[in-house]
Amino acid sequence: MSLPDFLAQIAGAMEALTAVLLVVILASSLDDAFLDVNYWVRRLRRPRGWPVRPHASAQALRALPEVPMAIMVPAWHESDVIAAMLDNLIRRQEYDDYVVFVGTYPNDPQTIAEVERMAALHPRVRRVDVGHPGPTCKADCLNAIVEEIFRHERVAKRKFHGIVMHDSEDVLHSLELRYFSAALAHFDMVQIPVVALERGVHALVAGTYMDEFAESHAKEMLVREAMCGSIPSAGVGTCFSRAAIRALWDRSEGEPYRTDSLTEDYEIGMRLAELGLRSSFEVVDIVEDGPGAPSQALVPETERLLSVREFFPASFRAAYRQKARWILGIGLQSWEQMPMRGRSAGDIYMMLHDRKGVVTAFVPPVAYLILLYAMLLEGATAADLIPAPSGGLLGASAAWMALVYVNGSLLAVRCVQRAYFTTSIYGWKQGIAAIPRMVVGNFVNCMAAARAWRLYLVHRLARRPLAWEKTAHQFPDLPEPEGMPAFAAVPLSAGRPALALVPGSAPPGRPASHPLPHMPRRRVPHASAAAEPDLGPQRIPHP
Repeated sequence: MSLPDFLAQIAGAMEALTAVLLVVILASSLDDAFLDVNYWVRRLRRPRGWPVRPHASAQALRALPEVPMAIMVPAWHESDVIAAMLDNLIRRQEYDDYVVFVGTYPNDPQTIAEVERMAALHPRVRRVDVGHPGPTCKADCLNAIVEEIFRHERVAKRKFHGIVMHDSEDVLHSLELRYFSAALAHFDMVQIPVVALERGVHALVAGTYMDEFAESHAKEMLVREAMCGSIPSAGVGTCFSRAAIRALWDRSEGEPYRTDSLTEDYEIGMRLAELGLRSSFEVVDIVEDGPGAPSQALVPETERLLSVREFFPASFRAAYRQKARWILGIGLQSWEQMPMRGRSAGDIYMMLHDRKGVVTAFVPPVAYLILLYAMLLEGATAADLIPAPSGGLLGASAAWMALVYVNGSLLAVRCVQRAYFTTSIYGWKQGIAAIPRMVVGNFVNCMAAARAWRLYLVHRLARRPLAWEKTAHQFPDLPEPEGMPAFAAVPLSAGRPALALVPGSAPPGRPASHPLPHMPRRRVPHASAAAEPDLGPQRIPHP
């Protein structure tokens, strides 16, 4: 085969591949653009911005009576961070009536020792023995914790009002439990934003988490709630009513969390919706309005949002391995565990949106290779090293070239969106850095998808179980609290007027019985805590 013929065949193959990628990119870009338009239309149509979320008065929250709350923390090989996390939680939480349950495995003595040390220092900490060696999965550890929570209730002869889910690297807002205890009067699952702790602009991998969570939890989760009426749990910063956990327990015969899923938190919101229980994604600024409180103009934006903050992986390998678990659970396992038949149009759309990454994650790196090929081809032909292919990379079709410009325009919109939401949280420098970090994120997601496919195929073909894969965690060095200040992240609600909410008051048109202006919740009959008999469960052991 002559060189011109070989080059012609290569050019033909690249042209066909380019055409396929252009179509896939267009479909994915239109999906992203639909969410963008949905968000901005809803937001701009409201005179005060959308979504209309109140500024919660810190003074009003502190004045509310306390109810018993439980916090679940599953731990596997977390000896490096669990003590710091628990100590920070206990010292900063402006709440008294709560217990922290930490699940550990018998073959993890280092974590056990750290939890026992914290339990000796802080009576609110209880260690829960999962009962069999790990790792199994996070859901299995959570199920053991739920069982221990019910046992603790029987011994103490009092029931918890809410059950909060956290991880061993989380930094909690000091008023989190107070807000959750109030919000449970209206909802059975409450999720607050997750915000990645800020890194330097040079931290390209860790910065992708900052950018992705900023956009997802400022925009996508709110659009999802509006379209579907339910939201997935983020796995941290999620509070469930006791009735919701009991309803899940009853329906699954003692396993409220699915042990056959690596992303048990993703589908739990949909399961609650099937039971007629309501969930809400709460974007709330905490306003310090008590005596001696500083002017809000002097309070940094990074100290107002009620959120959970944490460090995410900074190395390329750790990042793609963590994201592989997310893609495996959400994008692959969910096809069989969460069928779309019988669901609403909004649910189906968002499920397809969530699952597209198993395919589209491979597109950007391939597109970069095609772009490199086009640049080399152009340079080689300009230097008369090879003959120019007829019509160029895409032939002479005006339609294909038009598609290139359309995709380019949609990409520019995507860059603007990402920069905007990152800037709204971390400032303009991080907002600018978010654009080149999109390239880094593309390669991380590609490797994660490849790993997810490999693990899934091995699991299906070789019947190899999927275990809880450890992600190395970090906990920030925090100063000692002074007067228990509110410890928050950043507002996702710029431009909303502050509401001076106090017990017994409410905005116009809202019920005055509670300082959080939300619609009353709906409950399934058997989920009523008042009518619930004493529980003596025996959890089905995980094989």
